[in-house]
Amino acid sequence: MKSPDSIKPGLVLLMAFTVGAVVANVYYVQPLLAEIARTFGLSVTGAGRLATLIQIGVAVGQFVFVPLGDILERRRLTLRLILAAAVALALMTVAPTVGPFALACFLLGTTASAAHVILPFAATLAPPERRGKVVGQVFSGLLMGILLARTYAGVMASFFGWRAVYGVACGAMLLLAVLVRANLPQGPPISTLSWTDLLRSIPPMWRELPVWREACLTGMLVFSTFSAFWTTLIFFLESPAYHYGSREAGLFGLIGLAGALCAPLVGKLADRHGARRNVAIALWINVAAWAVMAIYGKVLWGLIAGVLLLDLAVQAVQVSNQTRVYALRPDARSRLNMVYMTLYFLGGSFGAFVASASWRAFGWTGVCVYAEVATVAAILVHSSFAKSA
Repeated sequence: MKSPDSIKPGLVLLMAFTVGAVVANVYYVQPLLAEIARTFGLSVTGAGRLATLIQIGVAVGQFVFVPLGDILERRRLTLRLILAAAVALALMTVAPTVGPFALACFLLGTTASAAHVILPFAATLAPPERRGKVVGQVFSGLLMGILLARTYAGVMASFFGWRAVYGVACGAMLLLAVLVRANLPQGPPISTLSWTDLLRSIPPMWRELPVWREACLTGMLVFSTFSAFWTTLIFFLESPAYHYGSREAGLFGLIGLAGALCAPLVGKLADRHGARRNVAIALWINVAAWAVMAIYGKVLWGLIAGVLLLDLAVQAVQVSNQTRVYALRPDARSRLNMVYMTLYFLGGSFGAFVASASWRAFGWTGVCVYAEVATVAAILVHSSFAKSA
């Protein structure tokens, strides 16, 4: 494995591209939900369950595969997950009914754990004084993958149908596997524990590391609001407020790029001034984002402003929290990241589920109220851990 001072910009770029491409697979579905619902004869709530199922798959993948980054060679593990993603995408492309499609959704979600094998790998390769910056750069790739996934999916589906989205993505995963095999360095195991022993080591760490607990809980709550927004956006845009479709929903991903591009800057600020302060500021930005969308969301400029603030807040919380977590136990980064990201995506699945139900019962106002309640809860959690920070 390369020494910490040898990580090059090209390698950081490859890692950023890889995590972005892998995680993008999870988010193609969101601007396509209305069209998929029509194909399979689903209700809004039924379509929302598909998004929830993918997030559950992601959480399961974090639990099962991410800890293996401490005990297996990381490039090989990453390659296998990428190839498994290609298989799931192929199944989604040809699924004749909702049953096989739902199964593929779950399986695809589990393969997104490849991104969270790479993130702690990047933190390991980076020297301590650059760790926040490198994590921010790699995570900006993840955010851009999330956001551009919606743009690609919405535009592609508007011309060629939603199945073409997954067919092209399948081919992209096969090409990515070639790039990773040729360029990603090997990452030897850093622990000799068995997978079972890895899991047994987690409860003691949970008790001993209050910063980790705080990061997990705040990340989970904030990401639930992010998932709530993107799960219901297509239905909001198709409502009488806008009369838009999947193409316009996808284009909202481009708006969020402004926030994603700030991730390296957030990482630098974490290195210089402390990541905890970044989290506090970001939580209040999230409050502002949802207030803007609740009051002005039916006006295009208000929705755009809210998206910008939301994406900035979510990426600031994520980069800052992961910078803090990776500094706690260098010998257990994959395990720390596993718990963090499992809770993170469980928060996302919960947010998708509650938002779908809130939309059906109370419309856009119900979605905004849920998001504000979740953000205030995150602020209270953050404040309660102040003495242990």
